[in-house]
Amino acid sequence: MDSILIALSDSVSSKAVLEYVLSMSICPESVEITLLHVFRKPSGGEELMGKKYMKQQPARYMDILERARDRFMEKGVPKKNITLKMVTEPYDTIADGIIHQARQIRPSLVVIGRKRMSKAEEFVLGDASIKLVRALEDMAVLVVKVI
Repeated sequence: MDSILIALSDSVSSKAVLEYVLSMSICPESVEITLLHVFRKPSGGEELMGKKYMKQQPARYMDILERARDRFMEKGVPKKNITLKMVTEPYDTIADGIIHQARQIRPSLVVIGRKRMSKAEEFVLGDASIKLVRALEDMAVLVVKVI
């Protein structure tokens, strides 16, 4: 059975990932899909939003994963073939979390989104998609680029 790990958040690139994978020709009965959200350590700005804001985040992201599951079920993927995985223990970066989870799950394909960045942003922030492709060289990685 083929397995797909799809990293999701509330970003534009995650919405593009979901739409792209939903448009792929897959055999719904023979694919296992893991919808993943990992948390990174909060930034100072996020911590300033307060404890109430931080406590609401897991429920907010679980809702995103559940809506994505519903979309796959509409496409014919049985509910039993879809796993929702939210890792609330924060990683230093989202890329670190996805890499760690992918190595545990060992999917046939890892799908991530990539937003458009300027060369300066890429230099300063780094490119998580490049980090994933390099770190998961023993797995297929599909990067969906938002234009």
